[in-house]
Formats: sequence, C-alpha cells, structure tokens
Amino acid sequence: MADKINACDNILELIGNTPLVKLNKVAENFTGNFYAKVEAFNPGHSSKDRIASYIIEEAERKGILKKGSTIIETTSGNTGFSIAMVSIIKGYECILAVSSKSSPDKIDMLRSIGAKVYVCPAHVSADDPRSYYQVAKRLHQETKNSIYINQYFNELNAEAHYNTSGPEIWKQTNGLITHLVACSGTGGTISGTSRYLKEQNPNIKVIGVDAYGSVLKKYHETREFDAEEIYPYRIEGLGKNLIPGATDFDVIDKFIKVTDEESAHTAREISKTEGIFVGYTSGAVMQAVKQLDAEGEFGKDSNVVIIFPDHGSRYMSKIYSDEWMANQGFFDSKNVEESQKIEFIK
Repeated sequence: MADKINACDNILELIGNTPLVKLNKVAENFTGNFYAKVEAFNPGHSSKDRIASYIIEEAERKGILKKGSTIIETTSGNTGFSIAMVSIIKGYECILAVSSKSSPDKIDMLRSIGAKVYVCPAHVSADDPRSYYQVAKRLHQETKNSIYINQYFNELNAEAHYNTSGPEIWKQTNGLITHLVACSGTGGTISGTSRYLKEQNPNIKVIGVDAYGSVLKKYHETREFDAEEIYPYRIEGLGKNLIPGATDFDVIDKFIKVTDEESAHTAREISKTEGIFVGYTSGAVMQAVKQLDAEGEFGKDSNVVIIFPDHGSRYMSKIYSDEWMANQGFFDSKNVEESQKIEFIK
C-alpha cells in the first residue's frame, strides 16, 4: 500500500508553483487585467522559500555545506523563516541577524522554528557594527563550519527566481503578460523573474516598488548612491539603505515609491475585498499599482502580474493591530470604523 500513497517526502517539496489569482474587487475600477502571484502558498508563506532552498542546495552541491554546518543570514524576517525551515529538514543549525523593524510576530516565529536570533537596531547605517549586516558577518567569522547566505549580494538569489518564478508566470499567463510589478528589497525576486520574462518578450514592462526613505529609485535613475535619501520607514522587506549586488537594475524599467501609511491600508483592503490575507509588502506593491493606474500606466488590454510576496500572519502586531495603526497615526475619521467591528457579550 505504501507505494500508492501520494505524499511529499518533506515540506520542501511544496516550494514553488504558487497560484496566479485574478484580482476582482480591489482592481475593479482599474484599466486592464490584474493578477496576483500569491507567494504565501509556499510552505513558509513567502517568496523567500525559493531562495532559501535553492541557495542551500547549491551550497550542498558544491560541498560548502557539510554535516554539522551552521547557516547564518541577515533578514527582515521572511528569509530567516525560510532558511530556518530548510535547516530543520536538512539538519543544520541556523543563526539569524534580524532588524528591530521586523514585527514581533516574525521574531517569535523564527525562535519557534529553532533559529537563534540576534535583534539588531534598524535605524543605523549599513556599515555600523550594530547593523544586522555587520552582525551577521561577525557571527560568520566567529562560528566554525558556518556559511553566510548574504542574500543582498548573492547572485543565486536572482538565479532562484530566474529558474522558478519567471517560468511559472510565463506559463501561467500563456505569454500574455504585459507588465510585472514587484517590490524590490534585496532585488532577487524582481531581477531573476524579470530577466527570464524579458528573454521571452523584451516588451514586458517591469516596475519596481520602493519605499520613501530608501535609495533604490534614485540609484536606478542616476546610478548614484545618495545617503540623503535615507530616513526611517516602517515597511519591512522593501527598499534599502545600501545598493544590493543581487539587484539587476538593467532589467527594471522604472521604480515607483509608496508610503508606509497607504501600504498598510491597502494590505488591509486586499484582505477584506479579495480574501487574500497579505502582508505589509504585498500591500505596498498593490498600492504602487493603484498609483500607476492613476498615472495611466495601463491600457485596457494590459495583463499585469503583481507579486504578493508575504502573508498577513507575520504582521498581526503591526498593520493588523488597530492599536499599532493608531499609534502610527494611520487611523483617521474615514477609516476608524475598521476598529469598531468587534463586540464583547457579557
């Protein structure tokens, strides 16, 4: 009987082949057709499962990872969860340097899945010894038999998406995709996916989403790093205070910036209108699509694919917390009713 049971050998076999879902209510007044690539269907609930499994398996193939190795990484939370998940299945220790901007939910999840977590101050420069970049490097130097994934400067980050996300989207749209809109943090998702899609059809327009307080949009336009652009912002996993080597700016046609507040409200709107429980970064990419539609970016025959990279469960203490939203000044008279839909029966 055992040979007739249709089961995965382990949870890692569920990575990839995420669905493409037509957006109806949230995009009903937009020009064109809009589809979400819902990466929360990965077992680790984000697009980062793809790079975690791919990079680790490549390290095994090359003999860099051996029995008893420790995997170290810098993360805003989602990559760390994916790496911790893969490490459990493959038998490696996992140490993560996490930004203090990461939600408490993410940090608790990382600990719950067996990772050792170092929480580092978010609003320091990338070369500050307290930054999560520098802490991860130090831990790598201090830990014998360890590897540092270094997703920001690892070409395998984009390669993972070139080999998976790009082909999936091309097949799912039967080659009819006209626009790809994706957030850019490390740049692996947008770079690898876009590189594949533009090889199939160079006319596909790729739009990257950046945050106010990040340097990516200006760097794309000028190829100059401007530290004056940097200031604190709340969205996790989007934008950067450095230029990631994993980002291929040549395959991105343009960038658009979004605000913390509008992105938070748009994430909540997606959850309420489409029934897709998305995270903060997914809200940011959909907010960008709203702005692009208002600018007349799309035509009636446009087929726009939007990558929703994360899941709402990672943000329960942030964008889905009315208290947090109020504390950020994100609630006003037009949306305060959102916090009035619960009654306690005594």
